[in-house]
Amino acid sequence: MTAKAKTLLRGVRVFDGESFLPQLQDVLIADGAVEKVTTASGTAAQEQELAASDIEVIDAAGHTLTPGIIDCHVHVCFSEAGSLASFTEPFSLQFYKSVDHLQRTLRAGVTTARDAGGADAGTRHALDAGLINGPDLRLAISIMSQTGGHGDGRMLSGCSTPMHVEHPGRPNGVADGPEAVRKKVREILRAGADQIKICSTGGVLSPMDDPRHSQFTEEEIAVIVAEARAQGTYVMSHAQGTEGIKNALRAGVRSIEHGIYLDDEAIDMMLEAGAFLVPTLQAPLSVIAAADAGAPMPPAVVEKARRVAETHAASIAAAHEAGVQIAMGTDAGVGEHGENLEEIELMIANGMSAADALAAATSVAARLLGDESIGRIAAGAKADLVLFDTDLRDGGAETIRRHVTGVWQAGTRVR
Repeated sequence: MTAKAKTLLRGVRVFDGESFLPQLQDVLIADGAVEKVTTASGTAAQEQELAASDIEVIDAAGHTLTPGIIDCHVHVCFSEAGSLASFTEPFSLQFYKSVDHLQRTLRAGVTTARDAGGADAGTRHALDAGLINGPDLRLAISIMSQTGGHGDGRMLSGCSTPMHVEHPGRPNGVADGPEAVRKKVREILRAGADQIKICSTGGVLSPMDDPRHSQFTEEEIAVIVAEARAQGTYVMSHAQGTEGIKNALRAGVRSIEHGIYLDDEAIDMMLEAGAFLVPTLQAPLSVIAAADAGAPMPPAVVEKARRVAETHAASIAAAHEAGVQIAMGTDAGVGEHGENLEEIELMIANGMSAADALAAATSVAARLLGDESIGRIAAGAKADLVLFDTDLRDGGAETIRRHVTGVWQAGTRVR
């Protein structure tokens, strides 16, 4: 039996990327795109016409259809980040593991992801060639950092943490001073980066620094932003401490990653700049859960994770209430790959409505990535779609991971 040329999801509740449509809809998919979205109907004549047509019909009554989920902060080459176990693994194992990470992420409903450091251009080529399955990836390649900063993996022993080891496809991201950081941006873009990732503060997973402390000067960040813009791209900034967040915003970064220690001025600056916040609420909770389960974690890392978790949640809630653009990101690789939709649950638990949390994971994330073809359900949009076996308006989104029943990527069903 040959596959049908088109797919029709009948009588489904649609979240179109911004809001839930008021009536049930019929959504027709053809040639990798959404062909049309119409109010659900079902006359006898229409039923006969469908039965004789080249259309696969899926009865989606009681289900919710959303755009494909977009995770704006993953590390597909890493797992159990911060664990000392990674020091004993062969260097190349990270790339083989990434095949499983990508497949699990896609099956979870994430059809597009922004890798925040680790994956190289070979990963994207393998995806594009169909050698492996996974979300469409936007790559940062390397994590730019000052000497001794969050992205500098060198430890007191003289060893470097495995997640920061350079290779021909992943340049060392450490640089200091305006001219050195300018050259480093050019090296990373040459390696195939879609955007530049920097660290403007310390972090939780780096044992030798403090999340509250600033890293890179405002002048250095401004040079990085200017060089990225000159090549048609932008800068995402790992920024947890208050002053490092503000330095990054003043210098013109597009997104603040984590945003743990926000204050009112930082929130106002984000609003004025039109910057995006990518909270990654899942990340510190994953570190705490791993440590409680007995994973070998440096004590300093675990202590920092416990210290920031409550402040993190309060900052994100305040930013949302003020109207900051929030785009979903998980920091997967710190936590488990394939559990990405937990971030939606956490955003809801921290005060966002189901519609706002879903928008953060679809249309807002698409705006951050600058891609109008994804993050929405409308005629002409790319047919990246997720079907849930419940009505997400009525509490289903609070346990959304349990309800994924179908995933389409560019019109092809992958789950």
